[in-house]
Amino acid sequence: MKDRQTVIVLDFGGQYKDLIARRVRELGVYSIILSGDTTTKEIISYKPIGIITTGGPKSVYKPDSPLCDNELLESGIPILGICYGMQMMAYVLKGEVQSAAVSEYGQTNGT
Repeated sequence: MKDRQTVIVLDFGGQYKDLIARRVRELGVYSIILSGDTTTKEIISYKPIGIITTGGPKSVYKPDSPLCDNELLESGIPILGICYGMQMMAYVLKGEVQSAAVSEYGQTNGT
């Protein structure tokens, strides 16, 4: 299982984790869904060719929000962040994440 091309879907509570994993598989690449609190060591042990971080209901500014560590983000593995996953990566890398005046579900413009 760990010898084939693998994309890891890191689940942060988003509703589309299964759809994301299925779409990756439809492209002929094995995918596995792991919890957002999976250790970097375990994630790297799969030797993924990429990681997708999902959305979720949390805010990066809440004390109990799941965060990955710099080691994963600086591992050289390509990472695609979706919604919370992108906000979490920006936050961990000391970027700025701001709340919108109105909650948004769907496409929105960023700055």
